Amino acid sequence: MASGLELVRSPTSMRERLIFALDLDDVEEVKKLVALLTGEVGMFKVGKQFFLHAGPQGVKLIQEMGGEVFLDLKFHDIPTTVSKAAVEATRLSVKMFNVHASGSLEMMHRTVKEVQRVCQQQTLRRPIMLAVTVLTSLNKSDLSKVGVDGEVIDQVVRLAVLSKEAGMDGVVASSHEVAQIRAACGRRFLIVCPGIRPKGKEQDDQSRVMTPGEAMRIGADYIVVGRPIVEAKDPLREARAIVSEMEKSG
Repeated sequence: MASGLELVRSPTSMRERLIFALDLDDVEEVKKLVALLTGEVGMFKVGKQFFLHAGPQGVKLIQEMGGEVFLDLKFHDIPTTVSKAAVEATRLSVKMFNVHASGSLEMMHRTVKEVQRVCQQQTLRRPIMLAVTVLTSLNKSDLSKVGVDGEVIDQVVRLAVLSKEAGMDGVVASSHEVAQIRAACGRRFLIVCPGIRPKGKEQDDQSRVMTPGEAMRIGADYIVVGRPIVEAKDPLREARAIVSEMEKSG
């Protein structure tokens, strides 16, 4: 395995920049999709649904089939609890995981510190550590109802800056906020954008969406696509079409 001191680098090819969301509760279906799409996408996102269904063995299954994993569990708890969970995610050899930026500067800082410590002590690969800003399903009205005044973009940038201060490698944010995050946090700060929908696809429960090509043009490092691929008649063809659109945007 690579040293825990390995630098986090931006992806080089468009395929690497496409993350496929495995939001499923069927191990056999996951096996089929991983077998079909390994080498066609950069990572497989394992969220709460599949992780609670299959557990750490689900992560290992994907890895054994040749896929890299983005563990999308959005840790949000007291600093000690989150940092310990992050260490276990690191021991699972995931390529990327996330926490909620609203969990506090201390929570994120301790997470980074503990992950770096365990990587050095156990010679583990250092995962990419991301902080979730504002979920792409939320809008200004939603934030207002939980006591966050102002525009969504202001809250996103505030949390992105806090995440960078804590030592996180980047954030998860809507593609609509990429330019402002870049201005505040710089080019080397990674931005992963969910809520991506190819032209003509339903928005589902997302509020702030963008097409793959648009997301690439405005500077996203990674995009996350789930249902448009899962629900396609030909998932492989759909994934390749998305990568093609991403390449044309460059």
